[in-house]
Amino acid sequence: MNILLKYQRRKTTVTYAGGLAIGGDNPVRLQTMANVSTNDIEASVAQARRCIEAGAELVRFTTQGIREVESLKTIHRLLQDCEEGGQHGVGGKQRLVHVPLVADIHFRSDVADEAAKTVEKVRINPGNYANDPEQTKARFVHLLDICKAHKTALRIGVNHGSLSQRIMEKYGDTPEGMVESCMEFLRIATEQKFEDIVLSIKASNTRVMVETVRLLVKTMDAEDMHFPLHLGVTEAGEGEDGRIKSAVGIGALLADGIGDTIRVSLSEEPENEIPVAQDLVAYFADKDSPRYDGSIRVEVQEDTGGNAEIRYYSFEDNWEQFCLQAAAECGRLLWEYKATELSLANTHFPEDKLKFLSKDIMQAARVRIYKTEYISCPGCGRTMFDLQKTIAEVKKATAHLKGLKIAVMGCIVNGPGEMADADYGYVGAGRDRISLYRGKECVLKNIPQEEAVAQLLSIIKSDNSTQ
Repeated sequence: MNILLKYQRRKTTVTYAGGLAIGGDNPVRLQTMANVSTNDIEASVAQARRCIEAGAELVRFTTQGIREVESLKTIHRLLQDCEEGGQHGVGGKQRLVHVPLVADIHFRSDVADEAAKTVEKVRINPGNYANDPEQTKARFVHLLDICKAHKTALRIGVNHGSLSQRIMEKYGDTPEGMVESCMEFLRIATEQKFEDIVLSIKASNTRVMVETVRLLVKTMDAEDMHFPLHLGVTEAGEGEDGRIKSAVGIGALLADGIGDTIRVSLSEEPENEIPVAQDLVAYFADKDSPRYDGSIRVEVQEDTGGNAEIRYYSFEDNWEQFCLQAAAECGRLLWEYKATELSLANTHFPEDKLKFLSKDIMQAARVRIYKTEYISCPGCGRTMFDLQKTIAEVKKATAHLKGLKIAVMGCIVNGPGEMADADYGYVGAGRDRISLYRGKECVLKNIPQEEAVAQLLSIIKSDNSTQ
């Protein structure tokens, strides 16, 4: 059968982060997150400006404490109105098109309260709030009151692996638990008549991410809620693998018409994320006409219980764009048609390269596992080691292994939780200190970074020798 593809955007309410309108009939907004210390004012301003010049419409900063809130005030002022000869070297007497800043908060509600008085948008994680429902409601309502007073938008961001103990005990680390964690806060916000909300539900597993977002939309619709959604695959990695994995997850939802703002999380410089996001959004931008050129064919074998082969043909002559488009199209088709094979054809590229790409897409969609998968965060101001260099070292040391999932995480804030389905984890524990995990179990704690890769390899070899 041939597939007729028509993009129709999900109708949502509009949320305002400063002067930026998110949702409704507005374009899908592009965002990223700084990976330098928020307290390094000069580096933060310079990096934010590079991201803005690349096309970022929101820039997020990690905000661990009150000191970071104070730094954000300065960053916000310098970005809003750069003055010649500024002490932080932002240079040039010019007025930037102001881009809203987002404070990324974990654990501390008092920091969220202060940040909401400073920047245009605050991101909170419901999993960090108290287990007692009444305490949770009281703290959250207090934050909502501050957001109302300062016209601050709020992102409720739920991540796989970082649910509260109360939710975990009832639902486990499941899509249903992630959705309930989000809905609990949405119901409070709706009760308080607060509407400037964006939602995100993320996972490094693309199938979990897509399934959970779809379930959230269905649950919201049943309760007559239509808030805009932020999309992203967490810890997608870097290079081609990271781009393919992001395209599989984000593309599947954009194809559904879901998504009002996106971030492609790469373990690279944050400005590198924006062109990838731009290409994905542009590919789905023609919402009024079918995208169909006879390039996709699905062959369903009914006698094998619905298994199928996807054939994708393209004449795109740009390899990176071809990879993104193939991943964005084929990931959801692999799932929906229960496909076990993917064939790619393009006259511009050699057949062996296309075969490798088809395997990479199937692995990103968790249809088949061909090689070690690396789950790596993009880094942020909490990271206290050279993340990109470390990922390269871990890959070099473990490239010969097959079928494992190895996580490289910048810090303990998200690391142990969000690498939930990894076989092994390399997690930042402090300045140049690393903790190593087997699954969710910490097996070596706070060891020197220079020993960590060798120790990780030793653990993997020891486990494999006893199996």
